[in-house]
Amino acid sequence: MAFSQCNVSNSLIRSLLILLFLAAAGCAPRPGPETLSVVAQGETAAQRVNLLVATTRARNTSTGSYSEVRAPALNYEAFTVSIPPNHEVTRIEWPVSQPDPQTSFAVTDRTVLTEFTLDVGLERSGRGANVAGRRDIVIFVHGYNHNFVESLFRLAQIAADGNLDEVPILFAWPSAASITGYIADSDAATYSRDDLVELLTIVADDPAVGDITLFGHSMGGWLVAEALRQLRLSGQDGVIARLDNVVLAAPDIDIDVFRRQVQTIGALTPPMTLLVSPDDRVLRLSERLAGSRRRVGTTDASDPRVQVLAAANGMRVIDISEVDALGGTNHNRFAVLMSVIPRSTRTAFASLAHAGAFILEPVSATLVASGQ
Repeated sequence: MAFSQCNVSNSLIRSLLILLFLAAAGCAPRPGPETLSVVAQGETAAQRVNLLVATTRARNTSTGSYSEVRAPALNYEAFTVSIPPNHEVTRIEWPVSQPDPQTSFAVTDRTVLTEFTLDVGLERSGRGANVAGRRDIVIFVHGYNHNFVESLFRLAQIAADGNLDEVPILFAWPSAASITGYIADSDAATYSRDDLVELLTIVADDPAVGDITLFGHSMGGWLVAEALRQLRLSGQDGVIARLDNVVLAAPDIDIDVFRRQVQTIGALTPPMTLLVSPDDRVLRLSERLAGSRRRVGTTDASDPRVQVLAAANGMRVIDISEVDALGGTNHNRFAVLMSVIPRSTRTAFASLAHAGAFILEPVSATLVASGQ
């Protein structure tokens, strides 16, 4: 027994050391609360992105920052993030010291909200409603090892590079933002499950809201699946029916757990989309930490068994391994997708009615049925 425990411990240490190496390679110091300081917009910003935030992180009323402390209820805030004129697609230009709209992402406006309201997002965006007079939204649920400003600026980057028409909404759960905080993050995501259900219920009941896209990355994918499962078990089928697209990117979910989740959730219309990469190093390490239990995000779309399961469970499994990765972990390809896939093609993907397994060819921006 002692020998077995030693092996487990050594395996855990090796996995963490590899992850630390991957994360540290070429990595700048992580942004602190000063990054959220409001600065003057100026005339040089290439673009401004207006976001709404719903978070289970506790707000520090003195500094305006959000920590990993778990809030007893959702906090809401509206942000305007300025994108610098030197912005390179897929990158986040972090401030060296204080934010400067000429050279870095910067917060140029923020308003604490007492309740969730789309009106602020509409006023800030300056964009019109859809043909039905309502506003489409996308809710982004970030993954493991993200602090608040990292998740906020990542959503701003995606919205800017993808020229999103939807109002971007960040659901920020209290990640410890630590390489070694995997278990703490798992608990924090579980803690936030009821709150994501609450947010989905609010937007589903809002007559100002049009199409709803729900997008979860990594551990955020697990949180999305759990929220959908909870909605189904509590009989809130109408909320699920209001979701026009559900996307799980690199989902960090045990594959057997996911089968149970999907059995309860049932097939969605249009089908749930899984963005997978068998070479995702973070998820491979997650598998090792979980005792070699497979994760959904490393699914091989070319496997005939996967193709059958995808069709049987009403899902689209899309291999995005050919998309350039942002770093050595191959875990953040989703952040590149919006810039390499034209809006017309993204709309075609969203309207793809049938389930199955596909390979994404980014050069031609086409989906090829796996096995063809």
